Amino acid sequence: MALRLVDIYHHDTDEALQLPDDTYDVLGHWTYAIDGEQRVDRVLLEVDETESFLDWVDQTVRNDYRVVLQSVEATLPRPEVEDDEEKTTEEDEEVSVGRIGRAELYEYARDAADVSGYYYALTVLSVIVAAGGMLRDQTAVVIGAMVIAPLIGPNLALALGTTLGDTELLGRAARSNLAGVSVAFVGALGLGAFVPVDPAAGELAARTVIGTVDIALAGAAGAAGALAVTRGGATGLVGVMVAVALLPPLVATGLFLGAGYVGEALAAGLLTTTNVVSLNLAAVCTFLAFGVWPRDWRDVEQARASTRIALVLWGGAVLLLAAIIWFFFG
Repeated sequence: MALRLVDIYHHDTDEALQLPDDTYDVLGHWTYAIDGEQRVDRVLLEVDETESFLDWVDQTVRNDYRVVLQSVEATLPRPEVEDDEEKTTEEDEEVSVGRIGRAELYEYARDAADVSGYYYALTVLSVIVAAGGMLRDQTAVVIGAMVIAPLIGPNLALALGTTLGDTELLGRAARSNLAGVSVAFVGALGLGAFVPVDPAAGELAARTVIGTVDIALAGAAGAAGALAVTRGGATGLVGVMVAVALLPPLVATGLFLGAGYVGEALAAGLLTTTNVVSLNLAAVCTFLAFGVWPRDWRDVEQARASTRIALVLWGGAVLLLAAIIWFFFG
């Protein structure tokens, strides 16, 4: 059972927060005054209750406040775990969302969409490794490139920004994705212009073969990435799966085009586009399935409009790409 420690710093120094009875499964509640001006209420509860609890805090604490959310590795004595079968009331089912809170998701997305020197360096290194493995037809080397490719974060941030209707996050994620794709493509293009490229090499030729199964594979990668994030799990191994869908076809596109193989480059580019669209569509659908929505009703309306537009665009693009794949490669 994952736990979170919620520290609520507020100016109500006279009394502690009165938590609603029988609404949250609070494992501990401590309160104390600091500096004679502020009070801190410390609440220990399960991770899937933090989102609704923070919403309650926002509605209850009228003065300025600051919430600090901490992950709890362990606590003694061990808390009693209530079985899911015992949570029978509709109120309990509404409180438990089965995922980490919206605030944690947003912080992950903000960090993942950050374009830094580290991000550029990993992108360049992953392109070099991937290109070397594909040119030498060494699958193990290509897998190594997928391990270091920083591609999962910006794509999941883009899907989350779409789901929340957050234009700022959408802009950051779009810029991060565009920067990563541009660096990877230009790097592969330069390598293709100066090194011998054999289009018959197995790792390269595989990126010119496209089928509807590729849509399913990219969709599974996007859904797995979103699922891992919503459960607060490690995204390292899932990131490899996402990189499988994005990095090799993108690098192959640059290598082919740099070497003058336009037909092969178009096929690899089509595969890249198909994977990007399928991955993001699946990630948005996964976030929606887990009930990821803004708290404020005005933001909810904006998010619904953003999501509808995204679903129409991504869904239409998938259908169009599937038709092209069926017509030219079926």
